[in-house]
Amino acid sequence: MDEHLKYMQLAVDEARKGIRADHGGPFGTVIVKDGEIVACEHNMVLLNNDATAHGEISAIRAAGHRLGTFDLSGCTLYTTGEPCHMCLCACMWANIDRIYYGCTIADNGIIGFRDDKFNDIFGGRDKLDGYLVQAGREICLGLYEEYRSLRRRNY
Repeated sequence: MDEHLKYMQLAVDEARKGIRADHGGPFGTVIVKDGEIVACEHNMVLLNNDATAHGEISAIRAAGHRLGTFDLSGCTLYTTGEPCHMCLCACMWANIDRIYYGCTIADNGIIGFRDDKFNDIFGGRDKLDGYLVQAGREICLGLYEEYRSLRRRNY
């Protein structure tokens, strides 16, 4: 299996744990450095009553704690959905080298999330050539379908 798909599958598995526990949306994130997984987290917005507890933010916090630094240079982030602007900027502040995402902003809208609204306001993704790379969309779409079937509340 392609290395990127392997990590994306881990992100999907992590997101699945979160949605089945009703912790939040179908967003799982894996952070890798030098071939080693340094964080594997999922969305915990509902669990923590914290609008910032997206999968990417949770993983950045866990990776920083594990590595003992706020500087995540050399790390690659894998996430099931294209990051919102909050998460995208957090990745940039943390010096994440590259982001691989499964589903797009438009796909996030299909399951009831409003990322497109913020994307319309802030834009700028066209300036990040090579930083955001899509991979594993099909496996992530399967996760989204499962999420829709659970009829979870959106936020």
